[in-house]
Amino acid sequence: MPPKPKFKRVLLKLSGEGLMGSKEFGFDFDIINRIADEVRVVTELGVQVSLVIGAGNIFRGSMAAEAGLERAGADYMGMLATVINALAMQNALERKGVETRVQSAIPIASVCEPYIRRRAIRHMEKGRVVIFAGGTGNPFFTTDTAAALRAVEMGCDVLIKGTQVDGVYSADPKKVPDAVRYDKLTYQDVITRDLKVMDGAAIILARDNKVPIIVFSLHNPGAFGNVVGGDGVFTMVN
Repeated sequence: MPPKPKFKRVLLKLSGEGLMGSKEFGFDFDIINRIADEVRVVTELGVQVSLVIGAGNIFRGSMAAEAGLERAGADYMGMLATVINALAMQNALERKGVETRVQSAIPIASVCEPYIRRRAIRHMEKGRVVIFAGGTGNPFFTTDTAAALRAVEMGCDVLIKGTQVDGVYSADPKKVPDAVRYDKLTYQDVITRDLKVMDGAAIILARDNKVPIIVFSLHNPGAFGNVVGGDGVFTMVN
C-alpha cells in the first residue's frame, strides 16, 4: 500500500519512449498495463490525476525535421502521435475500471474531446483521469512544455515526470558512470547547469507559476504511488 498522498491534484508526464520497454518502436503493453495499475491505485487514494504522454515511441518531430521535413509539419505529425498514445493508455485504464477522458489540443471529434480547461477540471473533480493529447496545439513546443502548461492550467500541486532514470543527474548516467544524482534542485540550478530535466520553456513556466517538478524512474514498480506520498527515490525541483 502506498503512503498517504501529499498532493491532491497531480499531472504525470510520461515519455513515449517509456511505453516501448525493450522494443525499438511502438508499445510494450505490459508496461502500459503496469502504469495504468499504478494510476488506478493513486486515484483510489482520492488523488486527482491527469497525464501528458510524449510520442517518441512513434514519431519525433525534431528528428524528422533534421531529416528534411518542414519543422512545423513534422511537429504536427508528432502531436497526432500523442493522440495514439493517449488512446492506448485510456483503453488500459478503462479496462481496469478507471473512468478516463482524452482531450486533444488538436480537435479530433471522432475519437476524443477537444481541450476545454473548465471541462477538464470538472472531469478531475469527478474522479476521472484526464489525458491531455496533441501537445500545446502549436508546433515548436515539446510535450514537456505542454505538461507544464496543463499543470498550471489545472492548478496541479505538482508535475511528476516519469523517466528512464531515478532522478536528475549531472550527466547521462548511462554514458557517464560517475554522474552525480541530485535529491533537490532549484529551477535556477536546472537552467544555469543546463540539466536535461525538461526543456527551458517548461522549467520557466513551472518556476513562474510555482509548480514543483518531481523526476522519478518509470521502471520501478509502485514508484508513482510512493512519489505521490513523498516517499521513494526521486529528485525535487522547486
